Amino acid sequence: MAPIKTRPTDAGIEDYIASRASEEQTADCKTLMTMLGKLTKQPPRMWGPSIVGYGSYTYTYPSGHSGEMCMAGFAIRGRDLVVYLGCDDAEQAALLARLGKHKMGKSCLYFKRLADIDIKVLEQLVAGSIAHVKKRYGKP
Repeated sequence: MAPIKTRPTDAGIEDYIASRASEEQTADCKTLMTMLGKLTKQPPRMWGPSIVGYGSYTYTYPSGHSGEMCMAGFAIRGRDLVVYLGCDDAEQAALLARLGKHKMGKSCLYFKRLADIDIKVLEQLVAGSIAHVKKRYGKP
């Protein structure tokens, strides 16, 4: 099996943001960093080459595969910003409906800019995701 690429590294967060973000994205990244730091009470660190992550948890799938992932995080993907979170329950789905202009993948919330979404709803979504991870996998 290939080694997992998404793991904590010593890469510089500021270097990552400077190399990928537009001016508007840079400001939005700083806002996200403040929010995620407040919600996780953890410092940021790079996970792999392109995720700014906060905290961590260990997961194990029914197949026996296990690994470690950040509790919350974000990335710059071209013109989009991506926040990694779980939205598997009805409460999270209801919040997504109120968020604003976005796209949702399995655990990736895509949006162009924070100005397009309700940041208070985003904060509730991230807090709900963190609570779900802690409940499912235990506190880090």
